[in-house]
Amino acid sequence: MRAVVVEEPGGPEVLRVADDVAEPEAGPGEVLLEVRATAVNRADTLQRRGMYPPPPGASDIIGLECSGTVAALGEGVEHLAVGDEVCALLAGGGYAERVAVPAGQVMPVPDGVDLVTAAGIAEVACTVWSNVFMRAGLTAGDVLLVHGGSGGIGSCAIQLAAAYDARVATTAGAASADYCRDLGAGLVVDYRTGDFVAEVKEWTDGHGADVVLDNMGGAYLPRNVDVLATEGRVVVIGMQGGAKGELDLSTLLPKRASVHATSLRGRPPAEKAEICAQVVEHVWPLISDGRVRIHVEDVLGLDDVARAHERMETGGHRGKIVLDVSGS
Repeated sequence: MRAVVVEEPGGPEVLRVADDVAEPEAGPGEVLLEVRATAVNRADTLQRRGMYPPPPGASDIIGLECSGTVAALGEGVEHLAVGDEVCALLAGGGYAERVAVPAGQVMPVPDGVDLVTAAGIAEVACTVWSNVFMRAGLTAGDVLLVHGGSGGIGSCAIQLAAAYDARVATTAGAASADYCRDLGAGLVVDYRTGDFVAEVKEWTDGHGADVVLDNMGGAYLPRNVDVLATEGRVVVIGMQGGAKGELDLSTLLPKRASVHATSLRGRPPAEKAEICAQVVEHVWPLISDGRVRIHVEDVLGLDDVARAHERMETGGHRGKIVLDVSGS
């Protein structure tokens, strides 16, 4: 089968499409998918550089989500049928014509969503739901601060929080401010020139943020704690700003606040299956009725994978970058 291979870590130029990669098989409890499309995530660029290896037992082919049709069922899988159009959360393997995935991580395509767009839903929806709602417990009336509001995860988080009647603030570049407001952000802070701590506190009359969804890591840690409301929660899901930061307990303790660091890729299949089930129950209806939109910035062919990675690393894109694997 055709798949993207990386023979040695490096820049986007090390990505190569090979025609002779061995096809996976569906083991017990797994589903074999004929991949229509996959999406590019920042974690993919880290894996390409040798900084984010797949968990044990996962495919070493890059790709954390896909859409496609069911090609074969492994032993014990009964709730799916060959030919079903689905999207899936993967531990790896998306940049290929076929991928095997645990059945619990395979989800129906939301009503009204085409199969190519569906390639960009699973990772963002599962990341946002598991961290903002399941982990941090965001509820109506809470204030959510999202860092990087114009990206795939950020744009999904803004819309989901707004749909559940939370107040949303976000950091973004000036050029993306109106885009974030259209998604539902009540406050947009320019991450280059603004002070998100001061601006969020002013916007909330001194209350601060109940939940912070952070993709920056060490660089933002002290300010994320500072902006928290009493009993606030920071959820760190990325380290774009470094792995180490200073945590001032004298600020954290009086607020009875907490800092969570989580990842989705390495979780056991049973945990991922529970997340996927909740996403189908709570998020899919919002996508189907249009309250949450998955914005696809661009669709490129698999042979353009290096250019897709360049766009991801350059930044400035809004929403998702999708690779059409089997389309023309």
